Amino acid sequence: MGFGRRCFFGHPWRVFEENAVSGFVEGIYVASRAGARAERVGEARALVGRGLEGDRYAEGAGHWSRFGRSCEVTLVEAEDLEAMEREAGVRVMGGEHRRNVVLRGLGLDGVRRKKFRIGEAVFEYQKPCSICRYVERLTEPGMTEALKGRGGICARVVEEGEIREGDPVSVM
Repeated sequence: MGFGRRCFFGHPWRVFEENAVSGFVEGIYVASRAGARAERVGEARALVGRGLEGDRYAEGAGHWSRFGRSCEVTLVEAEDLEAMEREAGVRVMGGEHRRNVVLRGLGLDGVRRKKFRIGEAVFEYQKPCSICRYVERLTEPGMTEALKGRGGICARVVEEGEIREGDPVSVM
């Protein structure tokens, strides 16, 4: 174990230990095509250079695929989704957040510029997820504003493998 690092990424300061198990997967979602409802799948295969098997972006069929601006895998904190409901009154049901993986107990600021393991797969932080009005067209008014600062992150798959709900997440 390392001495831990302090980092800030839109959240209060938190301390993260290297290789520490910091949270777990609460939900996994894929949408088969642009605009399709994101379905909770319970498990998925992470594919190097593509994303989650069966997801629109892994198949090149996502809304942003045609612009070359898509993320392989998107992740969001369950705690941020709960805060959206409390603070903005916007209830995010099912996969309306349009993110692939919902994590609990891991502040995503702790994976910035790092690799992390979920189940059998290894991911690498890429950038914060952009928030756009497209998600609001698919959900409800106020969703875009509520997601600001809480949009999660984009990650790329660096080692292929299965991920499942309940899997621990460890920062490498």
